[in-house]
Amino acid sequence: MKEVIDKLLEKNITITTAESCTGGLIASEITKYPGVSAIYPGSVVSYSNDIKMKVLKVKEETLIKYGAVSKECVSEMLSGVGELMGADIAVAVSGIAGPDGGTKEKPVGLVFIGVKFKQKLVIEKNIFNGSRNEIQQKAKNRAFEMVLKLI
Repeated sequence: MKEVIDKLLEKNITITTAESCTGGLIASEITKYPGVSAIYPGSVVSYSNDIKMKVLKVKEETLIKYGAVSKECVSEMLSGVGELMGADIAVAVSGIAGPDGGTKEKPVGLVFIGVKFKQKLVIEKNIFNGSRNEIQQKAKNRAFEMVLKLI
C-alpha cells in the first residue's frame, strides 16, 4: 500500500473511494500515511442502496436490474464518487463479505472492484475465499494492486 501512496504523492495524483462491502477499509489504509491530505479529498461508505442512489447517483434501475453487487453498480459508483470528490482516480468496491447474504448466482466472496483513472476504466469480478474479514482484506489489497497497475 505504501508504494501506491508514495507514487500518488510523488505524481500529485488525487484519489477517492466509494466502498460498500469493505466499509471504509480502503479509506482507512490510505489515511495511515502522513501527507495524504494533499491527494485524498475523502470517500463515501455507501453500505445501503439508498446512499448509493442519493450520494453516488447510482440509478435505481441499475440496482433493480443488476443489483448492488454488479459491475454496472460499481461503474456508476465510480462516476458518482469521482464527480463528487473531483479526484483523478476513483476506486469503488461492492460485494458480499458474508458469512450470510450469498446466493448461487452471487456467492459469499463475490466482490466487484473498479478503478477509473483518466480515460482508463477497469472493473474486475473477484471471488475471494475466507472469513468476512479475510474477504474484506483481500478486496482492499486487490484494489490497491489495480490502482498501482493503472498509475
